[in-house]
Amino acid sequence: MIAKGEAMGQDFEPFYDVNLSYDDNYARGPFGAFAEALAGAADASGAADVAGSAAVGAAATTEFLGHRVNLPFGIPAGPLLNECFTTAAFRKGFDLATYKTVRSRAWGCNPFPNVLAVHPKSADGSLTPGSAELDEGVLADTRYEMPISISNSFGVPSRDPDEWQPDMRKAIAAAGPGQLLIPSFQGSREPGMTTEAYIADHVATARLVKETGAGLMVMNTSCPNEGHNRLLCHDPLLVGRITEAVKGEIGDLPLAVKMAYLPPVEVEGGWGEHRRIVDDSALELMVRETAARDSVQAFSAINTISARLVDAQGNQALPGAGRDRSGVCGRAIRHAGLDMVRRLAVIREKLGLDYTIIGLGGVVSPEDYRSYRAAGADAVMSATGAMWDADLALKIKTAR
Repeated sequence: MIAKGEAMGQDFEPFYDVNLSYDDNYARGPFGAFAEALAGAADASGAADVAGSAAVGAAATTEFLGHRVNLPFGIPAGPLLNECFTTAAFRKGFDLATYKTVRSRAWGCNPFPNVLAVHPKSADGSLTPGSAELDEGVLADTRYEMPISISNSFGVPSRDPDEWQPDMRKAIAAAGPGQLLIPSFQGSREPGMTTEAYIADHVATARLVKETGAGLMVMNTSCPNEGHNRLLCHDPLLVGRITEAVKGEIGDLPLAVKMAYLPPVEVEGGWGEHRRIVDDSALELMVRETAARDSVQAFSAINTISARLVDAQGNQALPGAGRDRSGVCGRAIRHAGLDMVRRLAVIREKLGLDYTIIGLGGVVSPEDYRSYRAAGADAVMSATGAMWDADLALKIKTAR
């Protein structure tokens, strides 16, 4: 496999090495420019990036869920595996760094490989939710090309709290002026577990996160922890029960919810702000059951779009049972991410609420950042784009 490529005419190396297992990345990463920043190499950014980020943000910091940040841009849950990764992100000018989702117990990763390059058929490389291609098969291989789209097939692994709690404390302390560490967590459903026990596990995990001194947290509802290809965010009533219980535990700490794409019931036309939505009841129900009840202060959307991934011969691309489908992230989901942000903004105005919208999906350039802000996002994040362009935050700040 080759994960390197060309961006802006220069060679680049992802800070997560797709040629290594998750455990090897956890122990040896980050790589590329993130590794150089972590080592303090000023010519590759390092301390120079921290100073530059502070200088850019000093003139106009932004309020984000009760905290002042230089720029409301960063990296969501996923590629920042531990404190080494989050600290490197801060040094590269990403002012919001999300610590990869943790659980109340150790949880294994899906077998290697976890990341493949994904190549949708459309001219612009987009995947449309509900399209036949998602079930018929999307080509996945090791040809990593910009603008990048990849598989996200990890299964939400987690270290034991005895390991991640002290590491998370270090990650929080490593944030520079105008920077913020955001812990991500989720509950863990075991076979035979009751709904009450599942809710209690979310609460227990949130308590463990709170003990690290976190100033806020995000709850992952966008991964298939409810069964094959069924996401927690597809059940707004259960999400409402969980967030109410979690909020009772964490008190005044802001709580965000990470979601996958929730489609309108009926639409006419294509993508974009001029598209007519006939019924957006599913997304509105999520808002009414959480933000309207004050158990959630922010929504983060979107995570991935599920697709059947195949190789050039049409066979299952990722090895192992239950891995015929994978979440796809990167440029392929940009339209869907922008669509969710626009709809969340419409519902926010309709209901007279003031929740924060965190937009993500396919952000690979300063133009993408501006598009998300124009769509109604209060903050923007990039996972895949940041992995393949460690200078993305500084490019956005320079363009601003």
